[in-house]
Amino acid sequence: MVQFTPNDLRRTLIGLRRPLRLTRLGMVAELAVRAFWPLLTIILLALAAAMMGLHEIIPIEALWSVVGLTVGAGLWAVVYAVRRWMWPTQADAMERLDNSLAGRPLTALLDDQAIGGQDEASAAVWRAHKRRMAQRAAAASAVAGDYRVSSRDPFAFRLVAVLAFAVALLFGSVWRVGTVAQMAAGGNTGLASGPVWEGWAEPPRYTGKPTLYLNDLAEGPLELPAGTLITMRLYGEVGALEVSEGVSGKVAQTDPDAPPQMAFDFKVTQSGSITVDGPSARAWDVTVRADEAPEITILGKPEVAALGEMRLPFAAKDDYGVEAGEARIKLELASVERRYGLMSEPDARPEITIPLPMPIAGGRSAFEENLIDDFSQHPWANLPVTIAMTALDAAEQEAQTAPMQMTLPGRRFFDPVAAAVIEMRRDILWARTNARRTAQVLRAVSYLPQDAFRSETTALRLHKLIGRIETHARFGMNEENQNDLAQDMWDLALELEEGDLDDARERMRRAQERLNEAMKNGASEEEIAELMQELRRATEDFMQQLQREQAERRNQQDPGDREQGETIEMTQDDLQRMMDHIQELMEQGRMAEAEQALKELQEMMENMQVTEGQPGEGGKSPGEQAMEGLADTLREQQGLSDQAFRDLQEQFNPNAQAGESQGNEGRNGGQGRGESHEGQGQGEGQQDGEQGGGGDQRQGESHGQGQGQEESLAQRQQQLRDELNRQEGQMPGAGTPEGDAARDALGRAGEAMDQAEQNLRDGDLAEAIDNQSQAMDALRDSMHSLGEALAEDERNQQPGQGTQRSEREANNRDPLGRGQPDGTDGPNEGGRRIDSDGDVYGRARELIDEIRRRSRNTSRPEVERDYLNRLLDRF
Repeated sequence: MVQFTPNDLRRTLIGLRRPLRLTRLGMVAELAVRAFWPLLTIILLALAAAMMGLHEIIPIEALWSVVGLTVGAGLWAVVYAVRRWMWPTQADAMERLDNSLAGRPLTALLDDQAIGGQDEASAAVWRAHKRRMAQRAAAASAVAGDYRVSSRDPFAFRLVAVLAFAVALLFGSVWRVGTVAQMAAGGNTGLASGPVWEGWAEPPRYTGKPTLYLNDLAEGPLELPAGTLITMRLYGEVGALEVSEGVSGKVAQTDPDAPPQMAFDFKVTQSGSITVDGPSARAWDVTVRADEAPEITILGKPEVAALGEMRLPFAAKDDYGVEAGEARIKLELASVERRYGLMSEPDARPEITIPLPMPIAGGRSAFEENLIDDFSQHPWANLPVTIAMTALDAAEQEAQTAPMQMTLPGRRFFDPVAAAVIEMRRDILWARTNARRTAQVLRAVSYLPQDAFRSETTALRLHKLIGRIETHARFGMNEENQNDLAQDMWDLALELEEGDLDDARERMRRAQERLNEAMKNGASEEEIAELMQELRRATEDFMQQLQREQAERRNQQDPGDREQGETIEMTQDDLQRMMDHIQELMEQGRMAEAEQALKELQEMMENMQVTEGQPGEGGKSPGEQAMEGLADTLREQQGLSDQAFRDLQEQFNPNAQAGESQGNEGRNGGQGRGESHEGQGQGEGQQDGEQGGGGDQRQGESHGQGQGQEESLAQRQQQLRDELNRQEGQMPGAGTPEGDAARDALGRAGEAMDQAEQNLRDGDLAEAIDNQSQAMDALRDSMHSLGEALAEDERNQQPGQGTQRSEREANNRDPLGRGQPDGTDGPNEGGRRIDSDGDVYGRARELIDEIRRRSRNTSRPEVERDYLNRLLDRF
């Protein structure tokens, strides 16, 4: 058995020397913190007050009181520390270390066996116990002191003192501590270090420049912004230091009886010098950095939207940033054509003042913005005015543009009655004396209401409005009556111009009349575009209404009573082409031809009747037209994506273009055989010399043509997006889950097309191809959902209609059971539809995806991939 000897005990205690020493030091620190924290708190608070200059702003009597309280508190803190101080002994350290160990091993090692010492077994147990205690003691580590005094300082005065001292270090000055004794003595004794001074230069806050501590700046030139505040403070013997300056522009007035100044505050307004005379003298030659006045410029003529909203671009700049700006609009009375209601003297009106928009993000040192506002309801709308813009900086300096003459933009009305109401509204707002004349003109306009108004409601509203105007003309009109009448007349004109008509034919007729009036009155391009868009929407609604009327008549008539014979059919694509032609004529300025084309369109639409011919002779349903339109769009998008891919290949391998033209027929967005990438027919039979010699020429021209090709692709992508918007407005199946899913898919396709168009304009062909692929996937999803909607609608049809439709479709099948592309009659063996027992659109999509996957597999033979590409171009 291993014996535990006194040597073992001695070695164990020697190993505990370091933990015991560190534990004792921790106890000393603990006692110091608990005894001296009040004294340290008082010292830190006193130093913070002195460094922040508290003794400079309180009376000398108060200073004596503060010093007395501080000294008294310090003496109490010393007594508090002495009474609580007790130097820790070695035994105290050993006891703390022993208490930190399990079983108090140090005490066990120093103990002796009290009984049983003569018993060998008992002695063996005791020695084993001491060995275990020695092992625990060997693992002992120093015990940290307990520095918590929160129980003795419940109000946390020590933390307040530390925070105050940190603030004083950052914002105060250590030099001020030395001035306390001099001020407490009443100023009779000088500082041991002599008189001192401090100074600060604080630029205006809007400049963003930091405050300068003059004591840290060497003598010499000093550039400061105008308006900088100079603060100087002198400490020490009165009169030992003097400050002179020539930057404030003030004349110094000396009073021999006044005591010397110890504090100076002045602003820098001009270049000059600042000098401190006496001990630690210093001088600076100050150069003023002038605050430049802001600048503002109107960048061009106002842009006017179709509904009268004005957009006026401007630019402003300032060295420290523009704070605000405004636009002032005044009536140019000398330029007003004084006739009709404008012959009267106008009522006094203040100028229009509009705050200019400022940048929300970024700096205001230099920026460009647009003043956007709508003045359509203002009395000066469409009258000559002058506009001037002003900009203001933080120093309240102002800049103004030269007045620019213009016609104040406002909405124009093309319905004749609405235009007359708006003109009379302008006359009433021009002068209240025009009330009688206004009532007379409006009575003349409404003399034959059945010819002038489309509804009796608007005619009655105008009649009551005329009565109110006549009443005010007889008994007087104040400003409130004037504004009420103007608002009512504005609301009436809006209803006349764009009122909600239930009948699609009436909406189309009104849109045609407004467009005709706009062409006669010289409307702007924006107004023409807005009216053309309105005509397109109204015409589409009218076509849908005709289709609904045709379906109702078909349901009410017996099959034998239906008229047979020839019919004149016009699809929405035909109407689209006619309206595109009218808009193109107007954009080219050929208004006479545009008016004639619009007149022909009006006559055709007025005389158009929808009749039903023999089954199979035409008359496709809206669902079938929509499906065909989506298929055409998908083919065009595929062709456009293919050409973008070829252009991308040519960018990285221009030499491959000549060789590629032999195997690739030059598809351009689904165009036919023999067409080039630019859409120009080249034919197949090129000579070998042309193919061989033209390669280098094409390679040299590829870079010059690249930008034009990408722009052409972007334009075609935009046209395809516009066509998709038109198809989305005609999508059937509204309100059904399948129809809503088809519309959602079209929305995704439109977003992808927009991204592809932007990528093409930026020249990023790779990203454009990815977005075009997403658009095609969304188009397939839309066709799939539309097919399900049509199938569900067909199942819900009445038995007679379903039979009739099946017969018509059966006659439009080719020998393989497929619908013939030209829509003519054809044989159908067996009359069985191949999609009668499955999801034909899903299978078609899977087939197209598989064909596309195989066509991109370069490991397949070239002949097979060419055949697959031709299939994709066809379907």
